[in-house]
Amino acid sequence: MEIKKIAVIGGGTMGNGIAHVFAMKGFDVFLTEMNEDCFSRALNTISANLDRQIKKQLISENDKINILSKISKVIGIKNIPPDMNLVIEAIYENKEAKLNIFNSLENRLNSDCIFASNTSSISITELSAICRADKFIGMHFMNPVPVMKLVEIIRGYSTSDETYENIKLLTLKLDKEPVEVFDYPGFISNRILMPMINEAVFALMEGVASKESIDSVMKLGMAHPMGPLTLADFIGLDVCLAIMNVLYDGFNDPKYRPCPLLKKMVAANKLGRKSGEGFYKY
Repeated sequence: MEIKKIAVIGGGTMGNGIAHVFAMKGFDVFLTEMNEDCFSRALNTISANLDRQIKKQLISENDKINILSKISKVIGIKNIPPDMNLVIEAIYENKEAKLNIFNSLENRLNSDCIFASNTSSISITELSAICRADKFIGMHFMNPVPVMKLVEIIRGYSTSDETYENIKLLTLKLDKEPVEVFDYPGFISNRILMPMINEAVFALMEGVASKESIDSVMKLGMAHPMGPLTLADFIGLDVCLAIMNVLYDGFNDPKYRPCPLLKKMVAANKLGRKSGEGFYKY
């Protein structure tokens, strides 16, 4: 199946990045948000990121105009045109909210449309249970989407080989690297990354070292581009906590217990960069 028309649901950090990369490659993108303000913020972010690419001489001013022209506004999922070839859900990490979206789309869109979720940890098999399970797949892009090459492609229990091959080929057309992963909590990326971040928070809570020292050890000793506490602020502490809860519940293993300090900071709305303060102030 040739994929030409793509609906991206959610214009936040991940959704606007996904829309950006598809539009860059000439796909017709239907960026879907809940209201005009949310859509405007998403489009402004895409425009600003395109300006950065212009400054780096990766694209021209003319390219920017063409890319933005490929992005259509959709307000409300009920207004997504029925002839989509692919829907990518990129909302916040909440299983019920995601299920509601796919359930509402199941009988509205063409039967050959592939459903994909950008979830970073929630079971693809569980999300596909209420809709077209054979045409359901995970496409976990990395942040920032225009820069990062990896896309984790997660197969649910019933995902067909045809669906997987279509999405693998599509990912290559985006100049991304598809990596096949099977459906276990956290997949690969967050099953490894989030426990490391969680352990760094434990080390901070226990007074093993300062936040600066913890980050410096991982940057200078392990060649990480940024320390785990800085990275947590970048991701969002609420997102980190949500993923740790998925791991903890999914594996029923105490090694995935979220650090009490992480839970306390989320309760205090110290979420990282997006709230102005997390482990560091911004």
